[in-house]
Amino acid sequence: MLYAVKRGVSQRRACALLCVSRSALGYVSRLDERDRPLIGEMRRLAAQYPRYGYRRIRIFLRRAGHRLSIGRTWRLWQKAGLQVPRKRPRRRVASQRDQVERASEANGIWAYDFVFDTCANGQQLKCLTVIDEHTREALAIDVAGSIRSERVIEVLSRLISERGAPKALRSDNGPEFVSTRLLQWATDEGLKMALSQLGKPWQNGTDESFNGKFRDECLSMEYFRNRLEARVVIEQWRRHYNEVRPHSALGYLTPAQYVQHQSGNDHEAIRLK
Repeated sequence: MLYAVKRGVSQRRACALLCVSRSALGYVSRLDERDRPLIGEMRRLAAQYPRYGYRRIRIFLRRAGHRLSIGRTWRLWQKAGLQVPRKRPRRRVASQRDQVERASEANGIWAYDFVFDTCANGQQLKCLTVIDEHTREALAIDVAGSIRSERVIEVLSRLISERGAPKALRSDNGPEFVSTRLLQWATDEGLKMALSQLGKPWQNGTDESFNGKFRDECLSMEYFRNRLEARVVIEQWRRHYNEVRPHSALGYLTPAQYVQHQSGNDHEAIRLK
């Protein structure tokens, strides 16, 4: 059209020759204007949660009342130029995965492990993470400079008094987890111990996965000036993980929503009986 007009053909004549409606010349797409608020909100959420991809960001947008399909969310994500920073790939060793008993109900198996970090003032952080394998709830993250078997027993005893005893406990073979005192305590409580074999961390895969998210979304993102600040920030993140963060393994429900959903199903099953 512009080519014809530049060579002396009138706009009306050029439209007739190209079979184009003259009204189309003044058309301005409203798509950018419609998408602009969503892209702004998406960028704000991506800045707040830099380790979340477009699927989890979509959950937050839908909670805010924006009815977005997965396809439109992906289009806006690309249009905004957003992406999750890539993590350095780990070297993987090919091996045959053993069959490991998995929890089929809440309070079935609790898994626990340690995660380590350092504060800006040089203080060491040792974090005991305890999760429910079925609901993916982060039951506790105990933060200290040193955690021995006595403190592990203290944390587990507190959780049992609050939530009831699980059927089994899963951990690796760390010295704090295979101490005589801890094993005797578990026996006295009637708890089954499911210890991972040496060199096979996937046998405690649910907690290993949680620890990866904990490091990726909290420890690597936060600046702890001291151990006290670390305790406060980590506890805030634990609550956010349970109550706000959507979990793909739970159909993008939060662990708290999943527990509530399961509780509702159980009550309905009892009523039908």
